[in-house]
Amino acid sequence: MTSMTSNQPYLLRAFYEWIVDNDLTPYIVVDATNDMVEVPLEFVKDGQIVLNVSPSACVNFSLDLTGLSFQARFGGQPRRLSMPSEAIMAIYARENGAGTVFATEEEMAKTSKPSEPQATGPASIEDVDASDNTNAPVPPKKGKPTLKVIK
Repeated sequence: MTSMTSNQPYLLRAFYEWIVDNDLTPYIVVDATNDMVEVPLEFVKDGQIVLNVSPSACVNFSLDLTGLSFQARFGGQPRRLSMPSEAIMAIYARENGAGTVFATEEEMAKTSKPSEPQATGPASIEDVDASDNTNAPVPPKKGKPTLKVIK
């Protein structure tokens, strides 16, 4: 089987554009314990930081195959932030929670056999502990699903 590059940077860019195109606010959850992550450490909780990456909140925004970097204000002070793609754990819309959680390489190795294709698919945003983002509303629970037989 041919080795492929990670699909996460492509999915991250697609979800970002989809959220922005729908006039929603993209938030990301970042693993702040990654050595390559440069974020304001005073806002890190439980090894994670949740960031608003909307066009109105960021300056010099750059999202490419290697990672994400931008400038934002924290407490009125401009800060430069950067992180590799693999440190971004999730992306979601603040208003409705639509988005995805990215599986880590370790999670994929545990759940996949070597002969099976390894793919990361959308997961529920409820899997992410974004408790440090109290402004993000929780999507309403929907009723029990029903099936209807059509003849």
